[in-house]
Amino acid sequence: MNRLDRESKSTSLVHYDRWFVFAAAAIILLGLIMVASASMVVSEQQFHQPFHYFFRQIMYLALGFFVALLITQVEVVVWQRLSVFLLLVALLLLIFVAIPGVGRSVNGARRWVGVGPFTFQASELAKLFVIIYLSSYLTRRSEEVRMHISGFVKPMLVLALIAVLLLLEPDFGATVVLLTTALSLLFLAGVRLQQFILLFGLIALTFVGLVWSSPYRLQRLTGFLNPWANQFDSGYQLTQSLIAFGRGGWFGVGLGDSMQKLFYLPEAHTDFLFAVLAEELGLFGIIIVIALFTLLIARVFRIAHHAYITDRVFAAYLAFGLGMWLGLQAIVNVGVNSGMLPTKGLTLPMMSSGGSSLLVTCMVLAIIVRIDYEARLASQGFVIPT
Repeated sequence: MNRLDRESKSTSLVHYDRWFVFAAAAIILLGLIMVASASMVVSEQQFHQPFHYFFRQIMYLALGFFVALLITQVEVVVWQRLSVFLLLVALLLLIFVAIPGVGRSVNGARRWVGVGPFTFQASELAKLFVIIYLSSYLTRRSEEVRMHISGFVKPMLVLALIAVLLLLEPDFGATVVLLTTALSLLFLAGVRLQQFILLFGLIALTFVGLVWSSPYRLQRLTGFLNPWANQFDSGYQLTQSLIAFGRGGWFGVGLGDSMQKLFYLPEAHTDFLFAVLAEELGLFGIIIVIALFTLLIARVFRIAHHAYITDRVFAAYLAFGLGMWLGLQAIVNVGVNSGMLPTKGLTLPMMSSGGSSLLVTCMVLAIIVRIDYEARLASQGFVIPT
């Protein structure tokens, strides 16, 4: 038990945001139910038993819960001190992905680092470490970021390198989420508006160039506008997802009764889990999921604000960045499933099947809980290291 924990015993303070914990737990439990439902058929075909992916998700959740318990004992200032080291780890992970024998390719994308039978998606951990580094940088160089262009350019060079490594995998979706989160943090830190607009323009031009230079990317980005024009080719996945939404109606066809998961909808238990949920639970289920994510992100931003007003600037930036990341990824996944955004390979946080995503998300939730815990102690007059 560390010093902060011993000190906190002397107060009746509630040590965590109950609504945040409730929202996170509800999303995770609903995700487990939907993974079990959406993966039964494909699991039976691949492993001759219907709950392989469900048990796998349970295993990663148990591991994530154990890691989260450890992380809640780590003072937030430790992450700040390790920020540069963690950035180097993120770079190494993304480089390892490109090394034959270490990096592993799935469905044409080399995004996984493999050790024996175990694989880990490097971009998930890299996103967390980059946000930690950027939060630390904005805290240490706050005046330079606001007053001098050098304070703005330096993190952009780091982010450009990370973006290049992600695009080489390729992982276009992760690149968009990470850069958008980074831009949000820079805007929050007080970057001059003209610099921000210039950077946004350069990034937009870069993405346009990347899209036009690759017919595959262009097809994926424009195919969502009219997926029925190529419903058996580039629009196949989206049309099957839209059929799932259409079948769901108000209250769904019933848990476990989805037709689209019967090999019609690819990646039904991962990237397109939300479509299966829409089919089985209908508009009612969709509203519940969106409401839970809205509650979760709103509480994270509240935690970030509380940290800021207690003079814990690094913790505030970090909480805001992590909340923005989770929120953006959820918005993108829901948008992709419903045909409002181009198809991207991003999971629905805390719900989709995927060990790397779930494990890292548990780490993120634990860090946010710790930030909230320390901010509550600081508001009670305890001296918290910053």
